[in-house]
Amino acid sequence: MDFRRLTYFVAVAEELHFGRAANRLGIAQPPLSRQIAQLESDLGVQLFDRSRSQVRLTQAGETLLLRGGDILAQVERAEREVRCIGEGAAGRLRIAFVGTASYGVLPELIREFRGKYPDVELALSAMNNAELKTALIARHIDVAFARPAIFDDEIRVFPFHEEPLTLAVPENSELAAQDRLPLAELKRETFVLYPRRPRPSFADHILEICKKEGFIPAKEVLAQDFQTAISLVSVGVGISLVPRSVSLSPRHGVVYRAYEGYNPGTTVSLALRQDNQGVHTQNFVTVAKSFARKIQKEGR
Repeated sequence: MDFRRLTYFVAVAEELHFGRAANRLGIAQPPLSRQIAQLESDLGVQLFDRSRSQVRLTQAGETLLLRGGDILAQVERAEREVRCIGEGAAGRLRIAFVGTASYGVLPELIREFRGKYPDVELALSAMNNAELKTALIARHIDVAFARPAIFDDEIRVFPFHEEPLTLAVPENSELAAQDRLPLAELKRETFVLYPRRPRPSFADHILEICKKEGFIPAKEVLAQDFQTAISLVSVGVGISLVPRSVSLSPRHGVVYRAYEGYNPGTTVSLALRQDNQGVHTQNFVTVAKSFARKIQKEGR
């Protein structure tokens, strides 16, 4: 069945008047009559009872109006949905991030993006840096938030948020009673580092900071992820250097303290494939860059 003729038929069936249907469609009446006649010929049925004073639908015409109206409505919905997805107003965006990024400004960014694009479905997942890199290259995710960055020729990286480091210490330890702690004086403490693998990692970043302060921790305990590291601190296993944003979410058994000494901070970066020109990804990057400038002006 010719789709254009179906459109013409529905117009005539709804108007029950060839002249009004022709005006509605923006065509002359004779071509419209010919198209309806050709549709009836193609189907081998009469769709209209025609008289000088009135046009009525036959039973076959009533059935075609019912089904044809549904078909046209579905096509219209499909066009709207495809257009919305193509414009980035709907669809799906896959975002992955390192665990510590979920404590800082990333949740605010997600809320801001949702506010601008409420019909875009966001698939969120936590991964370590190595997993983020693999998932980006394999196109399993669209954007990634790494700490500090992912390096590969296929990946573009944008700094998103910088923040200082702070000490996480057991709540019942003597260190918790002090407001500021010289890092160099903590060389006899057990340092809880993460992740255990792959290396180099954030753990190596912390060890370099310790070396800058003239020591290597007396003992190291390696955890696979941030959550495990904080759990070990909470039960008194040792201390840990973590991004300051982590301290914004209290954890039973853990207190956070600023320290004196070398503090290069840590950066969360936004990463995506070099060849990713998807409208959803580009919209997200635009919102993220604007958000990053805003929080930088606010001094966060």
